[in-house]
Amino acid sequence: MPNSMVPRFAADNSNNTPAATWLAFAHLCDHLASTRGKLSKRKAIADFLRPLAAPPAGLAAQFLTGTPFPQADERKAQTGGQTMVRVVREIAGATPEQFSAAYRKYGDLGAAAEDLLRGQAPAGAPLTLEDIHRNFQELAATRMQSAKTSTLLQLLRALTPLEAKYCIKLLLGDMRIGVKQSLVEEAIAEACGEPVADVRRAETMRGDIAAVVALAWTRTLSSARFRMFHPLGFMLATPAPDAQEAFARFLPDGAGTPTGQVENKYDGMRAQIHCGAAEEPGRVRIFSRTREDITASFPELAEWFAMAPEPAVLDGEILAWDPSKSRALPFTSLQPRIGRKRVTPKMRTESFLVFVAFDLLAVREELLLEQPLRERRARLEQWSERMLQAAAANPRFVLAGQPELFSGDTSASERIPRLHLAPAQPVQSAAQIDAAFDEAQQSGNEGLMFKALDSVYEPGRRGLAWIKLKRELSTLDVVVTAVEYGNGRRAAVLSDYTFAVRAGDQLRNIGKAYSGLTDAEILELTQHFLANRIDARGGQILVEPTIVLEVAFNNVMQSERHDSGYALRFPRIVRIRPDKPITQIDTLERVAELFRNQHKGAAANAHGSANVHGDDR
Repeated sequence: MPNSMVPRFAADNSNNTPAATWLAFAHLCDHLASTRGKLSKRKAIADFLRPLAAPPAGLAAQFLTGTPFPQADERKAQTGGQTMVRVVREIAGATPEQFSAAYRKYGDLGAAAEDLLRGQAPAGAPLTLEDIHRNFQELAATRMQSAKTSTLLQLLRALTPLEAKYCIKLLLGDMRIGVKQSLVEEAIAEACGEPVADVRRAETMRGDIAAVVALAWTRTLSSARFRMFHPLGFMLATPAPDAQEAFARFLPDGAGTPTGQVENKYDGMRAQIHCGAAEEPGRVRIFSRTREDITASFPELAEWFAMAPEPAVLDGEILAWDPSKSRALPFTSLQPRIGRKRVTPKMRTESFLVFVAFDLLAVREELLLEQPLRERRARLEQWSERMLQAAAANPRFVLAGQPELFSGDTSASERIPRLHLAPAQPVQSAAQIDAAFDEAQQSGNEGLMFKALDSVYEPGRRGLAWIKLKRELSTLDVVVTAVEYGNGRRAAVLSDYTFAVRAGDQLRNIGKAYSGLTDAEILELTQHFLANRIDARGGQILVEPTIVLEVAFNNVMQSERHDSGYALRFPRIVRIRPDKPITQIDTLERVAELFRNQHKGAAANAHGSANVHGDDR
């Protein structure tokens, strides 16, 4: 790249240029929200970042990904919707009726706040991106609700209505500007003239996009080094409509050599385990697909992997397991653990948990993402063997046979290995796939995964290198937008849930479900919804759209009852999906596709057109 084309990043630009202000950033967000083309969005972000020094440019990039802090940073602002409603009403001097009208008009707390605060003229100089970041840090460090409220009042009073809008949206994790992290990475590369692959590699290594900007601005992206105990992005799979199409993508080559492998698709929780670092012996961290630290929910897995003989990062599935039959139990057996910060001894005895590994992302400080799957699989098998040998050598975790598990010895279950490898076989024929699909269903698994043997691991990407084929049941991942109290014995809890799918940057309601959750789950969700209520109209309570559900249904109907134009017939809740962010719920386009397929007679089955949906693999 000629020197004349290299952007200049003057150190004194960080606070003196208007581009480093929160107001300029809010205008950028408004522009992005109204811009549909990916290339136009990328150019707008690149043009915004280019003149900034590294610190504010890094913060802008971080905020554009939709979170106040980097993925590798465990801090959370912890500002719920109910607190935000009180603060906005106090600043605006709005009555409950005025707030309700504004929220119903926009269906978005940030946009409602902008409307209510219209005309507010804050005194003083505009706040910079770094000023906003300091306020976010203060919110994360503050535990008392009264102190948080005071900080929020002071912050929002210093902002214009437009600035307040995007401050609130960012704090609630609901930006809705049509920007994903991958697009921000591309814009960083465009702004500084570095290859986007180098930007993505550095982000994978660091888990901190602001730190990546600092490296990009100094042309030192190659210096990024992988650090254990921060989550890597998860590679995702693309649905296949039927077994024939899945097989067609992985035909053996001209010499008959397989080009893909097939694995069972398990009904568990996708997770990533980091363990075995020599400088931190015994340390284990387990991350969900949303990159949340879930180690506390699965202490027995953490204890078992604490014996890892060498550093490794594993990708796989947490399952409730039946040791007597060596098979997975239904997801409902695992669900009581999800989201738990404290696991009691009783809970540990109620289900036996294992980790089924299907990929090795790093070993001995070497990142394997760019190695082909066949190499990663071979090294996973080698590492697994060493791990099991280490467990066998430990007197507390001696491997034992099935009889000991039920011998009355309360510690016997600890002698069953917690690590299993997902069985994999080369893809050879369509008949083989049919048989494997039937076997997967008989074993209680969700379906099959197909993976190209020469594929690299692409964090956060969904491509055709991984294909999933699921069983017949039609399901959608949706987000709860409103709740109501139930009837009869459920009159005291919020048990009726209105839910929505994504339509661009908007949410469109598509149905209401009452059944499928346990009493304990309903009680827990009631407490959550009451703490995160936004508004109420009649008997319906509008809530922050944060709880993702998987719902099953008989078919899709056109309907004027919901603003999506569709309704689900006989919807029922399959499970809560705390592992799935709202950005990855199903879309209105997907619903329309299901509706069209119904009228083509495209009934889903293992040998024909299995209905599928985007989920955790």
